[in-house]
Amino acid sequence: MASIETFNVAVPDSELGRLAQKLEHTNFPDELDEAGWAYGAPLADIKRLTKYWQEQYDWRKAEAAINGLPNYKTPIDVDGFGTLGIHFIHQKSPVEGAIPLLFCHGWPGSFLEVTKILPLLTSSTTPSFHIIAPSLPNYGFSSGVTKRGFSLPQYAETCHKLMLKLGYPQYVTQGGDWGCMITRIMSLLYPSHVRAAHINMIRGHAPILFSNPLLYLQHKFSPYNAREKGAADRSNWMLKEGSGYRVEQATKPQTLGYSLSDSPVGLLAWIYEKLHDWTDSYPWTNDEILTWVSIYWHSVSGPAATLRIYYEAAKDRGFGRDRSELYIPNVKLGLSHFPKEITVVPKAYGRTMGPVVFESEKEKGGHFAAWECPDELVSDLRVMFGKGGGAEGVVDGRSGYGVEKGRARF
Repeated sequence: MASIETFNVAVPDSELGRLAQKLEHTNFPDELDEAGWAYGAPLADIKRLTKYWQEQYDWRKAEAAINGLPNYKTPIDVDGFGTLGIHFIHQKSPVEGAIPLLFCHGWPGSFLEVTKILPLLTSSTTPSFHIIAPSLPNYGFSSGVTKRGFSLPQYAETCHKLMLKLGYPQYVTQGGDWGCMITRIMSLLYPSHVRAAHINMIRGHAPILFSNPLLYLQHKFSPYNAREKGAADRSNWMLKEGSGYRVEQATKPQTLGYSLSDSPVGLLAWIYEKLHDWTDSYPWTNDEILTWVSIYWHSVSGPAATLRIYYEAAKDRGFGRDRSELYIPNVKLGLSHFPKEITVVPKAYGRTMGPVVFESEKEKGGHFAAWECPDELVSDLRVMFGKGGGAEGVVDGRSGYGVEKGRARF
């Protein structure tokens, strides 16, 4: 493991100075009277956040908090794409026999999403976990990709090889957004290594009579509960009013990338809209918003690189986003349904995705479950992998229980 090195984030003063200049010379658009959120991020909100970014936000404080985490970086060879430097958090539990869990983020999130659940899952409370949370390639402090065609299988390969390099031949996964789709493809490609997967963005399909008659009949004749009744409204809203970003990012990411890479306020508005729309009235603080945005602004490859996963996954007809929504055998699956996810589906839809061994329905929460509802997510993982849970003992020799040892960072 000599090629695994500790890592500290250190944004140069010159970069912060250049950011300050760009903020100072921002040209804001006009806005219609009483526009609210109907047309996108409100002007008053963006002006307020920009002023706070200029005058009060302290990146060095946020940077110090990030550097207080167990950060590492290591080279990973990806077939056909060369060697990528991958940044990751690796927090080990003091419990011998803790379960290795890969936490995989998406857009517009980052490794930062793991930080609220990190101390909970790695504590001596059992079942306990060793947590690995990488910055995906093109994101955060990992290297960018310079060749076309880096799609979900390559993200999956990167994450899988990282786990093997850390000495975890068997492990479990947790993912939302692209993290859901990437870990699903990992389950498809590496089923002897990925022993179970938990997701909080469920994108299955209605059961079909001839392929799953029992589930089809259960779905047809079982009444929907309150969350399921609201599913169509939330999903239709997303399709009609919230999905424009995805079309652009999946078709012409480079064109959009010029604006996001040149204008910090443009990037702020693009991400802030999603933080508002995709959560369940979560009370975002100015510092939270600006730290999420700053990780994109100060990322190794820049904001434009983070968009390309949409294009590549849409073009991949074999292992793209559509395949991640279909049945994947052999890997146990856990589902947590949150009512303000960007698409909400009935329970039966999720059960078409794989051998479901755990399922929960929440009364509150949206797209960023680990950030909005960390206790709920941690509870679900403990039930799923704990004694009597559907994924109990799936990792050989690592049940999540055992003798407590001194906490190690690596």
